[in-house]
Amino acid sequence: MIFESHAHYDDKSFSEDREAVLKKVKEAGVGIIINTAASMKSSRQSLELAKSHPNIYTSIGVHPHDVQTMKEHDLELLLAMSVYKKVVAIGEIGLDYHYDTVPHEVQKLWFRHQIKLAVDLDMPMIIHSREASKDTYDVLFENEGHKVGGVIHCFSGSAQTALRYVNLGYYIGIGGVITFKNAKKLAEVVRAVPIENILVETDAPYLAPIPFRGKRNDSTMLPYIIEEIAKIKGLTTEEVTQVTWDNGVKLFKLQAYPSQT
Repeated sequence: MIFESHAHYDDKSFSEDREAVLKKVKEAGVGIIINTAASMKSSRQSLELAKSHPNIYTSIGVHPHDVQTMKEHDLELLLAMSVYKKVVAIGEIGLDYHYDTVPHEVQKLWFRHQIKLAVDLDMPMIIHSREASKDTYDVLFENEGHKVGGVIHCFSGSAQTALRYVNLGYYIGIGGVITFKNAKKLAEVVRAVPIENILVETDAPYLAPIPFRGKRNDSTMLPYIIEEIAKIKGLTTEEVTQVTWDNGVKLFKLQAYPSQT
């Protein structure tokens, strides 16, 4: 069985055929999906999706692009949502300096607030970091993010940075980018990071792997990512599938909630 550590099936691109896609994904051998929230609205939507599908779990949290409209009350709402057993992480949260639409200090403020929520709840975090590698690490380190750990989603940094996160107790999320021809830097990351610290993800509906690049992504495409990781690390696809499954179950504390196949 394959563990999908990051997807967005509440996204509007699945509005017309969501149930058909999820059925296809399950039939393809994807046993668990972490449907990842990115706003207050998607936190609510993702929770409802998880409640109605035995093999889907959810995170709750607000992406750095959406924190500018956050209020203190939103933290109380996230806390209230966290009581549901299908909520297994806080995320995706972090820093994104690529578009520079939200002031960096505002992003850091709400990142710190959401880290505190995760630490208080003893929940792992799903971290979004884009062109903000040093600040992301520093904020996590300074706010006791090592106490709960998590995954650096769609990792785009150097192998050295990846190993710093691993030493802090984090997993490295590898998605469709690893199949791209220009992914030499990410291939170095995969070579350097132990397989016991890697999770596979699609980030569906985004970042479809080769040969589907540019099309809507879904979890049936995970085998392409697994195959590339196996090739780089000199492992079988079965080994990568099993270890990344075990990694996901461990990180998100799902031993008590086995998937229903």
